[in-house]
Amino acid sequence: MSCTNPNLWYGKNHTHHSQFSDSEFVEAFENGNLNPKLFDHEAHLRMAWVYIQNHGEQKAVEKACSGIKHFDVVHGKGNKFHTTITVAAVKVVHHFVKKSSSSTFSDFIEEFPRLKVAFKELLDQHYGFNIFSDEKAKASYVPPDLLSFD
Repeated sequence: MSCTNPNLWYGKNHTHHSQFSDSEFVEAFENGNLNPKLFDHEAHLRMAWVYIQNHGEQKAVEKACSGIKHFDVVHGKGNKFHTTITVAAVKVVHHFVKKSSSSTFSDFIEEFPRLKVAFKELLDQHYGFNIFSDEKAKASYVPPDLLSFD
């Protein structure tokens, strides 16, 4: 469903993704009805966290990639999706999930604030080149050349 009228966006009166339950957040995201202003970096991390909790790492990667591609088409020009960053983000979140004792995303992000405030630096530990500007990395997943995610 394409949602071009901002008054129809799910969460139009919300100011932050945390105002949704996990299931409401994922449903609105997957349907393309989440206000794109609410889909910031932390919301991307939350989506990965929810998918990992519900589906495991591999399925979370698949759902994150297809979901963000769809969201990008619905709310943009379909040209912002970056495969390597999306896969790497899920893998980084999964790494921290395995170390976490948190049962909610808000506790998880409080437990590991580096995910929110130093994400690029975390990726730089794995990649010796700038994956953010690499066209090959945008189009298809490029595994880390410095440090594996496993």
